[in-house]
Amino acid sequence: MAISINYNAEGLPDGTPTYLFDHAELYQRDPLQAARAWFDSAHLGLAVHFGLFSLLGTHQDARRQDNWSHDDYNHLAQCFHCQNFAGDTIVELAIAIGARYITMPARWRDGFCLFASSKCDFNSVNASANRDLVGEMASWCEYHGLGLCLEYSCGHDWQRQAPGLPEDDQDLAEYKEYVCDQLHELLTQYGPVAAIRLDGLDEVLAGGRERLGCQDLYDLIHSLQPSCLVSFGSGALGNEDFFHFEEAIPADSDAALGFASRYPGKTRELRLSLTPGSLGYQVTQAGKHRRSPEIWDQLVSTAARNGNLLLNTALLPDGSLDPEDIQTLLELSQTIEKNGFPKKILP
Repeated sequence: MAISINYNAEGLPDGTPTYLFDHAELYQRDPLQAARAWFDSAHLGLAVHFGLFSLLGTHQDARRQDNWSHDDYNHLAQCFHCQNFAGDTIVELAIAIGARYITMPARWRDGFCLFASSKCDFNSVNASANRDLVGEMASWCEYHGLGLCLEYSCGHDWQRQAPGLPEDDQDLAEYKEYVCDQLHELLTQYGPVAAIRLDGLDEVLAGGRERLGCQDLYDLIHSLQPSCLVSFGSGALGNEDFFHFEEAIPADSDAALGFASRYPGKTRELRLSLTPGSLGYQVTQAGKHRRSPEIWDQLVSTAARNGNLLLNTALLPDGSLDPEDIQTLLELSQTIEKNGFPKKILP
């Protein structure tokens, strides 16, 4: 039976997220399968990493690595202005390099949120910036037809408890409710979200994956937005929509490949930071970022492992794009324009 798709006055399919327009017919039948097909064909994404840690210029996990006290670190929110954060500029760069989606942290391990959350005062709206950065990016991505993927740390949360999941059952129940409430906010306040990229798999596995209730989280996400993909590293349960890795996809014989070794047909995503060794802004790495020839080689090798390449650029403390990375990415775009995207190969 043919699927009837309604089109608006501009000739665009009604009810379909803009990033899924090429899969509108499948979306009407099966939103999740449409999203998986879109992601499999995406090849390239652009990640922007930004937060309070950017002000320090050392590492994205500076709060723990540099032993910041709770109060001193939280005080940084008064210095978080992000006056040069421009979602339109980020989207324009993504489009220029052929990226199909943008990934950004909604909440990082330090507990600081880049969105308006009624469950947490420690966020960019209550900071000096008084801006909902997730909301801004969501609007620009939807307008330009890019998918917005949100990274959310649920295994690490240094704002609310010690590293790892709470040991006390009551504390754990309250934490799970908090996580679910924030995911609900993210998936009901900002329109279509292409993916939720969960962070903290190491702590979840160490504490027992059943304690966090990963399946409950996945079900919640899919119930709120049926086309929203779910990923949790190399997999907590194996039924994630895709698997993601940092800096390198492990060899097929490596146990670190996790559930991805059992499901070779599922798309893998490799995040490669343009700043070696750090997702966040690192002042000592200026002039030492990765260059386009290395990135092209990584794009080819990632495609050969059935993967998308997610290129991570660390925003500067004021929220602007790093000129060093802009130049590299534009050079990469010329190589892609000349050669096309490398063909994906199933393992």
